[in-house]
Amino acid sequence: MKASRLPEELLSLRDVIRWGVSQFNQAELFYGHGMASALDEVVYLCLHGLHLPPDFPESYFDTRLSAEEKQTVFSLLSRRINQKIPAAYLTGEAWFAGLPFVVNENVLIPRSPIAELIEKRFEPWVEAESVESILDLCCGSGCIGIASAYAFDWASVDMVDISPQAIEVAEENVQRHQLEDRVSVIRSDLFSQLPPRRYDIIVSNPPYVDAEDMDALPDEYHHEPELGLAAGDDGLDLVIPMLQQAREFLTEQGILVVEVGNSQYALQQAYPHVPFVWLEFERGGSGVFLLTAEQLDEYSF
Repeated sequence: MKASRLPEELLSLRDVIRWGVSQFNQAELFYGHGMASALDEVVYLCLHGLHLPPDFPESYFDTRLSAEEKQTVFSLLSRRINQKIPAAYLTGEAWFAGLPFVVNENVLIPRSPIAELIEKRFEPWVEAESVESILDLCCGSGCIGIASAYAFDWASVDMVDISPQAIEVAEENVQRHQLEDRVSVIRSDLFSQLPPRRYDIIVSNPPYVDAEDMDALPDEYHHEPELGLAAGDDGLDLVIPMLQQAREFLTEQGILVVEVGNSQYALQQAYPHVPFVWLEFERGGSGVFLLTAEQLDEYSF
């Protein structure tokens, strides 16, 4: 975008939104971080810049913007276009399972289909009332663990990440949701620094992008930490040790749920004898498997 400000003839919020959508389409931006289209992102950024709620009535879109407001909105839209920064990093906030989370470029932007599983309290795979402890491995912002703490509001939750910067973000989100009494954040390389205990649910959205896919990622993804994405040639650098160690930390009726995305096929080739349950989601998404503690006992990894 070469312009230094919004065109003067744009007067209303609706005018600015229409102009922004045209600019986003011309720039051929990529939408893979929770927003489905140029319109969604432009409206989201405009409302954020104007300190308006996401459900601001469309009937007010014809109200005029002040010169200062127009410049604020223009700055957000131009950064999205020129720097290809995902919208959530521009606002510092993302939503997951209907909950708001602080995010920055030290953590991935929440977008896992596991949200749908949490909303259903992992049923029918567990009896929700019997769940007392949950572990979120590779927690990043803490969105999965915190959403699980809401779904199981009597259970304790441990959240683990190797990145000290991610740990800071996760701790901030725990405080934001006032869950310090039930949610703990632990810096650890997978299970290595965990105290001896067993969990009813171990859930993880670990790094799983293989080398070929890393090279092909759109510009927007390169603003995210590589530590949260890259997982070696086949995308399984963390998933395999997770499979090897998880049983030691699961209760007898526990389950392991892991998102592996496109690395699903490499995992199936590596363990063709293992009957992974590949979960289906009503709102879209794939590459999430489930194994029971009994299956982890039965099959070798």
